[in-house]
This record gives sequence, structure tokens and C-alpha cells, in this order.
Amino acid sequence: MVSQGMEYLLLVMQELSLARDLNTVTGIVRTAARKLMAADGATFVQRENTYCYYADEDAIRPLWKGNRFPMDKCVSGWVMLNRTSVCIRDIYLDSRIPHDDYEPTFVKSLAMVPIRRFEPIGAIGIYWGYLHTPSDDELKLLQSLADATALALENVRIYEELDQRIRDRTIDLETANKSLEAYSHSVSHDLRAPLRSIRGFFEILYDDVKVDLDQRQKEMAQRIFRNVTFMENLIDGLLAFSKMGRQRLSKAVVMMEEMVKEISENFQAQEPLRSIEFNIAPLPEAEADPMLIRQVWTTLLSNAVKYTGKKTKTCIDIGFETDNESTIYFVKDNGAGFDMKYAERLFGVFQRMHTQREFQGIGIGLSIVEQIVIKHDGKIWAKAAVNKGATFFFQLPRSKPLSPVNTFQG
Repeated sequence: MVSQGMEYLLLVMQELSLARDLNTVTGIVRTAARKLMAADGATFVQRENTYCYYADEDAIRPLWKGNRFPMDKCVSGWVMLNRTSVCIRDIYLDSRIPHDDYEPTFVKSLAMVPIRRFEPIGAIGIYWGYLHTPSDDELKLLQSLADATALALENVRIYEELDQRIRDRTIDLETANKSLEAYSHSVSHDLRAPLRSIRGFFEILYDDVKVDLDQRQKEMAQRIFRNVTFMENLIDGLLAFSKMGRQRLSKAVVMMEEMVKEISENFQAQEPLRSIEFNIAPLPEAEADPMLIRQVWTTLLSNAVKYTGKKTKTCIDIGFETDNESTIYFVKDNGAGFDMKYAERLFGVFQRMHTQREFQGIGIGLSIVEQIVIKHDGKIWAKAAVNKGATFFFQLPRSKPLSPVNTFQG
């Protein structure tokens, strides 16, 4: 009997280890306690300051579920105050029992153990409708159940605290997002308006006086135009970056090879005087947001075209690698590259590896690309060397396993 009880107790303890709320714990314990002791009833008692709250029960007839009794007026209170178990064969011969409360019930014998023996937080009560004395081994099983219950309740408390922290964090994030939206609105309107005024009035002024300007003055005027345009681009980039964090994914099957070919053809059309060679491997499809993934490819290919601008011949390789869980796409160029010791800055907002004089840009494209890839549960990284080109990799998970393939050379 005891060995069977031990096997059952082990199963119950596994259930308790998975419990995440108080109702689940009380439901498991009330049923397990009664079955473990072959009893007619079981109660789950919680300590509430100076009261005993009979939170739940499993019995042949109703007992005290939902009632509260003073600690010094019930046997469960005696168990918790004395931090010890009790076994009473005949309840009407024991002064610790409030006989009037028990008289309407079926109870003749009982056993009760504390939940947590130091500073008890509750008790488990077992009742029989006949005179009965459980064995010492049975009481040990019941106390083991109570000890496991104490651990389960502590887990519940921890999970509740974690849930509350998550809820608080969610509120903080929602507040931060609202602040960001307000900030974006301010950037969009409060900064754009004076920039438009600066550009407009300066163009009027320049048209009026340009015939009287010398070469140095004209160069200064052009520098003003470039800086205003650069500031406008910074504002556009900042707004795009802030919106990306709030944008939801709308996934579909994306034919990556077709998309890359279309984007590369557009770049070749935009640079008719350059010798640009795109080597595109047969790319596997992906489950992704088509618009956002197009932005990833457009940014990576645009960077490859830009940073190979000083090469006599531009070579850009697009391929992929696979494993059982993901596809890794890459874009490799033979351009300016960069020093890998600065790689941690690569995806930072407004971070650049080259000066504005060397290559135009505001340093936000890769930050947006990283956000997009992370939204797809992927990651992005790069390898490069100064004047030896750069290779950008981005990894996307996939649902259908494929045989490993590698088209990356070098």
C-alpha cells in the first residue's frame, strides 16, 4: 500500500511542479490527499494572518469550503501554530476540536499536516467517516505531499511576480511607444517645417544673387543645400526606424530569387556607365513579409553597389547556405570593406564605417535591416576586410527541412 502510495505521490509531485496558479495547486492537492490516504474527505487550508481559510475540499459531503475560522478556534490553526502534524482517532475525545462545528459533518477521525513546517502557510486536512488511525508511513506520505505543496506554492508566487513584472514592463513599453510616436510626430512636423523654410528662402535668395557670386561663394551655397538635404534624409531615416519597431509582420511565401533579380536589374539600370556584375545563385523561397524582406535585399544590394563605386569592375555575389532549421542568405561584394574591429557599430543607428566624403549615406539602413531580420526571428552579421570587400549574412528560420546546401565560396 505504501509503495503504491509512493508511486502515486511521485506522479502528483510532477503535476505540482508544472502548476502555475493557486487553483491548479489546490485542485491537485485536495484530490491527491484524499486518494493517497483512502479517506472520505480532504481540505486545503490557507493561512490568512490570524485566520484559517478553508480554500478547497474533496469530500463525500460538504465540509467548510469558503469559511474562515480564527487560528485558535480550529485544529488547522493548532497545527500551523505548533508547526507539527496531528492525528486524532476520535474527534469528540479531543479538546482541540470545535465539536459543534464538526457535529453536522460525517467526520469521526482526522489527520492534519502543516504546509511548510517552518512558518507554515497552510495545512492539509484528511477526514474519515469512521474511527480510523493512519499508519506512520501514511502520515509521512501526507507530510511529503504537504512539503511538495509548499514548493509548488512558492513557484506560484514566483510566477505571479514574474507575470506582474511582465505586465508592468508591457505598460512601460506601451508608454514608451506612445512617447516615441509623439516624438516622431514632433520630428515630422516641428523639424520639417523650419527645414522647408530654410530651403525655400535660400533658393529664392540664391536665385536673386547667384549671378554676382564668385566660385567660392557658389560652393558654400551648394554646401548649404547638401546639408539641408542631409538633414531631411536624417529625419526620414529616424521616422522610418521608429515606425519599424511598431510594424506588424504579414508573412507569405517569398520567391527570393525573383525578388533579387528584379532589384539587381533596377540597380544596373540606375548605373548604366558602371560595369556591375551580379552573380545570383538559385535562391530558395522564404516565409516572410514580402515588403520588409524586399527592403532587406534592397538595402544590402544598394550598399554593395555603393561601396564598390571606386572599383573598375563591380562583382556582387548573392547566394545561400542551409541547415536543418534555417536558410542563411548572403551578399558579397569586392568593394571598400571595413575594419572588423568596428563591427559592433555596424548596425547602430547613424553609425557609419566611412566618412560622408568617401561615400554618401546617413547610417540608418542597416539598423532598419537588423530590426526586420529580428522581427522574423532571424539574425544578421557581416565579415569584411579593408579594401577587400564585405559579405553580409542574414539568417531566416524555415518550416520545411531541406538538404544542406552551400553556395558560399570564400
